[in-house]
Amino acid sequence: MILLVAFAFLAGIVTILSPCILPILPIVLSSTVDTTGKRRPLGVVVGFVLSFTFFTLFLTTLVRLIGIPAESLRYLSIIILIIFGLSLFIPQIQLVIEQLFSKLTRFAPQSQTRHGFFGGLIIGLSLGLLWTPCVGPILASVISLALSGTVTAQAFIITFAYATGTAIPMFLILQAGSTALQKIPWLLKNSARIQKGFGIVMILVAIAIFFNLDRRFQTYILNTFPQYGVGLTQLEDNQLVRDTLQRLNPEPMDETVIGKPMSDLVLPKGPPAPEIIPGGAWFNTQPLTLAALKGKVVIIDFWTYSCINCQRTFPYLKKWWTTYKDKGLVIIGVHAPEFEFEKSEKNVAQAISDFELEYPIVQDNNFATWRAYQNNYWPAKYLIDKDGLIRYTHFGEGEYNETEKVIQELLSEIGAPVSENIDNPEYKIESQTPEIYLGYLRLRDLTPSQTPSTVQKDVFAEYIPGKILNSNTFSLRGEWKVTKEYAETKAGNELMLRYSAKNVFLVMRSDDETQVEIYLDNKLLNTVSVNTDRLYDLIKLDAPGAHELKLKFLNSGTQIYAFTFG
Repeated sequence: MILLVAFAFLAGIVTILSPCILPILPIVLSSTVDTTGKRRPLGVVVGFVLSFTFFTLFLTTLVRLIGIPAESLRYLSIIILIIFGLSLFIPQIQLVIEQLFSKLTRFAPQSQTRHGFFGGLIIGLSLGLLWTPCVGPILASVISLALSGTVTAQAFIITFAYATGTAIPMFLILQAGSTALQKIPWLLKNSARIQKGFGIVMILVAIAIFFNLDRRFQTYILNTFPQYGVGLTQLEDNQLVRDTLQRLNPEPMDETVIGKPMSDLVLPKGPPAPEIIPGGAWFNTQPLTLAALKGKVVIIDFWTYSCINCQRTFPYLKKWWTTYKDKGLVIIGVHAPEFEFEKSEKNVAQAISDFELEYPIVQDNNFATWRAYQNNYWPAKYLIDKDGLIRYTHFGEGEYNETEKVIQELLSEIGAPVSENIDNPEYKIESQTPEIYLGYLRLRDLTPSQTPSTVQKDVFAEYIPGKILNSNTFSLRGEWKVTKEYAETKAGNELMLRYSAKNVFLVMRSDDETQVEIYLDNKLLNTVSVNTDRLYDLIKLDAPGAHELKLKFLNSGTQIYAFTFG
């Protein structure tokens, strides 16, 4: 025990040389401008020691008990620093702070002394919450205990010793700066300007911390000089300390965190990924759970087989599966059906075969997993790291290079060798017309002469098109039955659509094989046979443009669900 306390104290002193101290050093230096007495440096270090010790050991438990996000406390500290920064060049704010401290410390013998101490104390409390030192073996073991909710008296004393060790050189810097400002003539003469300059510095650093630039800076320094942080922790990295730590915390130490910022250990990198809700059929695999996949990188991909936006992501998913499946990547496609016929296990199996998807896929007909992820999109991708945390999300198409970069970063965290070049072709969507649904549940794009309010629901009714067809609208001719999801036609009926795009797709189905004639700008292009429940390619042009599409249904019973464009 005494050995660990001694080494923790020495490690704290050495920390002042660590790159992890650099983000808060400007705030420490700013605190040397003592306008309210000579005891601000003491207040800073006392506040720092108390705050760092408390939040290192109890932040996880505090967040769990009262439900306040850890980031909220961090933001509060940032606000406090900004206020103190403003007080250095706005006298009115400084006056308000002094009046507040007068009320809080009315029993102190000297008002100026108490103002300086308590002002420094609050700054120190904020610094203790914001600072994330480079982790050595001793601190790593203590933090591991704290994260598990186990805080012993030994852990408290060791953490307190570490914080005290860090506070000593910090106090010397503060005291030296304060003394220099009071005794060096040039500094004393320009103290007002220096005070305002430090105020601006404090505000800028606080803003940088708000945007996590401090953590990025730490990561940059440690990546550029990888041995720098590790070298400073070698003081405590010896067999005697390790044997003693084994008794303090029997759990194996994560060696990869040594020399890295504490935030890599104590701050969650993302929310925990919800488990896949059981109950749906699995394809290409036995049922999987995220709990069993800990240690691997997982992509959860929400899709449905008639969605053209989903289909256009398949080449990228298949490429990533082929490239990284042997390095620790698992892709799980969660098939959440948009239309009733997509709930069919047979239809999903056929779509998987048609699209040549080889990675694991599960049906989510009741949207249980969809709701667990609070998802709202097709397609949607959630990238989950080795610890089961969601580290990256992307909704819709695009950003394939960015997504693959995250895949590589997460794989590197599990030690997988990743050296593949990232160069994914981008699919360019050249449509100005949005998705158009034909069922009354989402019907909004009928021509003005046939408004959704005039549609007769779930019964066949006669529809007569108007003389004018506006852009991005359609009209019906003949006897149609409009249901929640689709419009069903009789033989000889027509649908007219004005759109602006390069390609046109339509989800259709029929109990029996039916024929549909495709006209583009009054010219017959093709006849499509509707024989399966899927997305059909109607128009593929060399360039996008504004056109009028007419569909003529030669048979009864064709059901049409939604137009999409590309």
